[in-house]
Amino acid sequence: MDLENILKFLEHIDGIDTIQLAKEFDVDHQKIVGAVKSLNSLGDYINCEQRTVKQLELTKEGLGVIENGSHEALVYNAIPGDGLLQAELMKNVPNAKVGFSKAMSAGWISMDKKAEGGPRVFKKVESIEDKVQQCLKQLQDLSIGDGNITDQQKSEYKKRKLIADVKMTSYYITKGSNFSTSISKPETDLTPEMISSGSWKTKTFKPYNFEALGIMPPSGHLHPLLKVRTQFRQIFLEMGFSEMPTNNYIESSFWNFDALFQPQQHPARDAHDTFFISEPANAHEFPAEYLERVKKVHSQGGYGSQGYGYDWKIEEAQKNLLRTHTTAVSARMLYKLAQQEKFTPVKYFSIDRVFRNETLDATHLAEFHQVEGVVADYGLTLGDLMGVIHAFFKKLGITKLRFKPAYNPYTEPSMEIFSYHEGLKKWVEIGNSGIFRPEMLLPMGLPEDVSVIAWGLSLERPTMIKYKLNNIRELFGPKVDLQMVYDNPICRIDKQ
Repeated sequence: MDLENILKFLEHIDGIDTIQLAKEFDVDHQKIVGAVKSLNSLGDYINCEQRTVKQLELTKEGLGVIENGSHEALVYNAIPGDGLLQAELMKNVPNAKVGFSKAMSAGWISMDKKAEGGPRVFKKVESIEDKVQQCLKQLQDLSIGDGNITDQQKSEYKKRKLIADVKMTSYYITKGSNFSTSISKPETDLTPEMISSGSWKTKTFKPYNFEALGIMPPSGHLHPLLKVRTQFRQIFLEMGFSEMPTNNYIESSFWNFDALFQPQQHPARDAHDTFFISEPANAHEFPAEYLERVKKVHSQGGYGSQGYGYDWKIEEAQKNLLRTHTTAVSARMLYKLAQQEKFTPVKYFSIDRVFRNETLDATHLAEFHQVEGVVADYGLTLGDLMGVIHAFFKKLGITKLRFKPAYNPYTEPSMEIFSYHEGLKKWVEIGNSGIFRPEMLLPMGLPEDVSVIAWGLSLERPTMIKYKLNNIRELFGPKVDLQMVYDNPICRIDKQ
């Protein structure tokens, strides 16, 4: 669209709407809108006022009526002089049900229900005037407005889905302060040649837009899990915890199960619950004396425990697997702590990935991130454990907590931790906790009066609560929408 043609047209009038301008130039309205926006960007040639108009538009079915006739006219024209069986009419004429009803109401046709072969339809008048088709043609010719259509017709045609109301954005344009019928494009750059020749003095420069945003450079985006993980780490560090090394996804059954006083017949050690490694299938290096003490407490008991009383096998302990919890790392760290000459209280934490052979649903995945906290000190009690957990979650902004007694092979007493999920509108299990059993700690060599409290939770469920997600598969895994990763804000936890 030639921009100067619009300016020349505007020269002799006060103003015009782009819809009317499109009719004057006989072009598509969107081309006029594009041209007007281009003119507006060149300076103050024109002034634009955006408007929203509501008008009628022909539907696909309405355009079909213009081309072929209304449904009732098609029914009328399909009936020969000697009539037609109603069943055949309904079968062969498009939209015959609507057309038949409208033709009957208009008095164009009649029906003999007792005719031979079934109900038969006849023409009742010699000729018809298809006013529906005529009215729609008028609307098409006008392109805008309602023409001579009455409110009753408008309502009827809308019900029949022949026309529809549409909102159209247009612009009312008038002459601007720098109006001219010829366009001189403003310069965007001041060049050395302009300065040396002095031509810059006569040039018009485009105003510099200090409000314009620059082009965003390509960059990565932090996943919501990483944002929440950063907050978790900061909270642990604020509480005086040290981070444990968790860079070994593959663990031996000894450290993952046996060191935690979990029996070799436990269901969690079944392939239905754990991913075992085929190559390398076994681990071979273990602390010999510690391994013997673990074997003894399992098979014979000790340290005031009767054990499990079964034939403990090194072959089971050697099996490699994808770790099912980061508590295996905690076991390694506590064993290392026990080898010190003098015990010193410690507070450890870890946040890393674990793997379980789970059935996938809205709150479970086969791989997820576990957050674990461990405190080892003299005389710790269940009250200390609940207090530390409350303090930890309060810093996360989560205050609605419940504890439920539970069973774990390596903690006694044990508690499941629940939090109220505002999105799911129910209490959701977010973690597990307990005091490590003497059968786990004493074989390591820790003093008898040392207690170890611990708790673990998934990183995903608190993230779901924070970002109000109902399905864990929308947060982590192959079905994650990348746009969600781009759009979600930084995790800001209202720390207490």
